[in-house]
Amino acid sequence: MKKRYHYCIWLISLLIVSCNNTEKKEEAVSQIPNYQDVPYVQDLSIKYNAEESELSQVQMDRNGVIQVLSSEGLLRTHDGQFLYPGTLLKDKTYRPLTDKNISGLTLYKNQFVYLDDKAVFSNAWAGSLYLLHDLPKAKLLTAGDNFNFLISDGKALQFLSKDKPSWKSKIDDELIAIWYQAANNIFWILGEHSISSFDASNNTLKTIQQVQKLTSFALLEDKLILGTPNGYFELDANTGKQIGAIQNKLPANQITTIETINGELWFGSNEGAFKLREDGKFDYYYGKRWLPSNDVKRISAGNDGSVLVLTDAGLGHIIFKEMTLYDKALYYENQVRNRHIRLGFNATLVDMDNGNFDSGRLSDSDNDGLWTTMYLAGEVFRYAVTKSEDALQNCRESMEAMERLFSINPVPGFPSRSFERSGYIEKLHDPDRWQHTNNPEWDWKSTTSSDEAIGHIFAYGVIAELMENDLKDRAITLIDTLMSHVVRNDMYMIDFDGKPTTWGKWNPEYVNARPKMVGDRKVNSSNIIAMLQTAYHFTGKEKYREKAFDLMDNHGYLENLMRPMKEVAPAPENADDWSKMLSESWNHSDDEMYFVGYWGLYNYAFNDSLKLKYKEAIIDHWEAERPEKEGAWNIMTALTGTAEFDLNEAVWYLKEHPMDMVAWDVKNSHRKDIELIEPNFREQTTKEVLPPDERRIQRHNGNMFTLDGGGNGREEYSAGDIWLLPYWMGRYLGVISAPQQ
Repeated sequence: MKKRYHYCIWLISLLIVSCNNTEKKEEAVSQIPNYQDVPYVQDLSIKYNAEESELSQVQMDRNGVIQVLSSEGLLRTHDGQFLYPGTLLKDKTYRPLTDKNISGLTLYKNQFVYLDDKAVFSNAWAGSLYLLHDLPKAKLLTAGDNFNFLISDGKALQFLSKDKPSWKSKIDDELIAIWYQAANNIFWILGEHSISSFDASNNTLKTIQQVQKLTSFALLEDKLILGTPNGYFELDANTGKQIGAIQNKLPANQITTIETINGELWFGSNEGAFKLREDGKFDYYYGKRWLPSNDVKRISAGNDGSVLVLTDAGLGHIIFKEMTLYDKALYYENQVRNRHIRLGFNATLVDMDNGNFDSGRLSDSDNDGLWTTMYLAGEVFRYAVTKSEDALQNCRESMEAMERLFSINPVPGFPSRSFERSGYIEKLHDPDRWQHTNNPEWDWKSTTSSDEAIGHIFAYGVIAELMENDLKDRAITLIDTLMSHVVRNDMYMIDFDGKPTTWGKWNPEYVNARPKMVGDRKVNSSNIIAMLQTAYHFTGKEKYREKAFDLMDNHGYLENLMRPMKEVAPAPENADDWSKMLSESWNHSDDEMYFVGYWGLYNYAFNDSLKLKYKEAIIDHWEAERPEKEGAWNIMTALTGTAEFDLNEAVWYLKEHPMDMVAWDVKNSHRKDIELIEPNFREQTTKEVLPPDERRIQRHNGNMFTLDGGGNGREEYSAGDIWLLPYWMGRYLGVISAPQQ
């Protein structure tokens, strides 16, 4: 009876403790933020290139038809879609229009209205609108209400109406634009040095001279927004007085056109287009990612919420599409499979002609193994979340490529960088690194580096952790194969020539030869402990555990990896040349190696004490990286269970990343709206990082603060490692929800 009593007391106590622990776990889980994947607005561009002609006006009517006014007459869009530019062709749809000398184009009630040397007219309203004028060189046309129009030839003005007498006058200035203010029934006329208003109700014309040279203007509520060669300023439309100072901290100050679209100000310049946001910052549309050229002539609104940006080389039609992150992921999944798989590797499309995918070819890379393991891990996370058979097949194909990296060369346990069919060595990257195999059909690439190795172990660890099929055993075999090679060779990767590769070195004699502030000492220590822990966790072989503790206890590797990031700095003057070279500036490839390695460092820690230390090191590194708002690093930090890892910035990265992965040239160094900072070790150029769609396309090992650069449309990067890895990892870790429609 006593035993039963004590047993009941023990059982009740156990249940209480279990309940308390469960409550604590649930409380901890509830503290981890989660982004609800609801639809957001994604922008993308459809481009239409033009033959040599002067483009001046663009409008979209209620039917979605786009017309462009050019020196060759009316043009219309042909055959354009996202990533596949169309052209602007002569509009022959209505023969009588082709015979007219059309000089002006506008909309009235969302219908096209034209200006020629004789009249203002339209094909809408059964063609009944036809108002004769007396300005044979008229070129400016704006619609009012009740079929009223104001036109100009640059000097004279003429008011035309179906119901009122015609009115004419002149302004002593070169007139360049006309706007209509419906609220007051007033036409505003812009001259190069004047602003005039014409009241159509009483034919009153008033002019206010301006000192500044004016280039363009728009109306926003009761304010006139006036563009100049050096910024813009505002006038009160009621009083004519300037509001505040001139605004010249802009992406580009030479304003060529201004438009109000859905209550937002859009600006055109000689260096692209930009939109003023509610927070006072700008969305910048520069380069061929968005526009055929950067010399913007006109901006107008589409009837579908889109924006038409006319340049001297064609039209950029900027579309705003509602989608979820999951929708974007599915688009990128197709992008990778359609254009970026080379022999199972996650590859880049190169040698393209001005962004034309059909002209490109798949390229080998020094990092075929790394980019593929990052894509592979993302697909494993995808499979773990969705059980998608497509994701599983993607994993199998990439896994076959990774396995062959080991089997295609003669060195036991050594992973090649890449492989390719024979006969192309002289055309491949770094031809001196390529070697022939025993099979005359194939060559393999040597000199594999440490970033390749950590990528291998990361992906195989994810597979071994999350897969319950043959891939699990195959991944564990590769972990054991690679790490046996490293341990057997005294913590080096030994190449075909019997020598360590340049970067595959984790031996204390090499690692600790670097001064303590040199980043390689820290990253190599962090990576090798992660690799050994992963190997021990999945193989149970004591040699991996013993070696890891030997490195930590006897060679300072734990101290190395725990060294705060703030202590990473250039080597001192008395350091060796190699250490100086390694620490000339912050190495963003090292950041990639650290974070890829954190999966094994944290998840497979030998004990809870080490796990707490590793978490401290990871969060310390994340703190240093926060200014970059790097989606992958923020989400990878979440694996520690911390409630603070900048989820909003990670989602910002995923949303703001352009749908277009082409390496177009970008330029931001000229911008006056960004705050530059002094040159520094981290090579951070601006106080705040720019959105991904305003930067060059780059992988996670790039400096997110690089302002200029690109590839002139010669390459398309794969989304496999750049975007899909952080997204699917976020889904697996539960910090990004399934789509919420």
